[in-house]
Amino acid sequence: MHDPKPKSLSAIPSKGIFFLEVLVAFLITKLPFISIPFKWFESYFHEISHGLAAIVSGGMVNQIQLFPNGAGLCFTQGGFAPLITFSGYFGAALWGYLIFLLATWRAGIRLTLGLLGLTVVASILFWARDLLTIAILISLALFLLLPLKFDHSSWLNSLLRMLGLMIILNAMTSPTVLFGLSTQGDAAKLSQLTWLPSWIWVIMWVAFSCFMLWMCWRRVDDNKPQTV
Repeated sequence: MHDPKPKSLSAIPSKGIFFLEVLVAFLITKLPFISIPFKWFESYFHEISHGLAAIVSGGMVNQIQLFPNGAGLCFTQGGFAPLITFSGYFGAALWGYLIFLLATWRAGIRLTLGLLGLTVVASILFWARDLLTIAILISLALFLLLPLKFDHSSWLNSLLRMLGLMIILNAMTSPTVLFGLSTQGDAAKLSQLTWLPSWIWVIMWVAFSCFMLWMCWRRVDDNKPQTV
């Protein structure tokens, strides 16, 4: 007798659904105004990755700052500078993959949204200092926490998977603006810290984001019917 339990716990997308979600995620990242809140997510996970790298390497976080255009800053003190600088784009892509991975677990969708929302709330309490950053982080927290009011989770899984994909896609394209910048940006700073050309770091970040997207593809269920 077939046991339906594994399917009820799984929200792994089929190939068709995965391609559709990637397409929708890509289009959203290119839309004026509509893409801005999702750029905030990538910027937030970028900056918090700098902060976590600082903490792990013995430093501390003084402040995280986010801007309306999707840019951000993380002010740290102490820690291992090369690791802290490298971790921004690297961490954003990794966060995107982890969010996608957790969104393939149907039973854990509410827990995942709750933990992500509480992470943003904690960032407001400990690291946000200006009203603009606080307002942006509150909007991100609401985006994550408000869906918990809904009973049905299938569309929540799809929404969260697309959020993870958008973070990865933004992490893939954002470093490319650093090509040719020799005095500003994470790549330029790493070049000063390590003596490696800045373009090498950009390629490493883009390649890692592509790898994270491929890892998402690896989660696709080849035999699953074409439904969400």
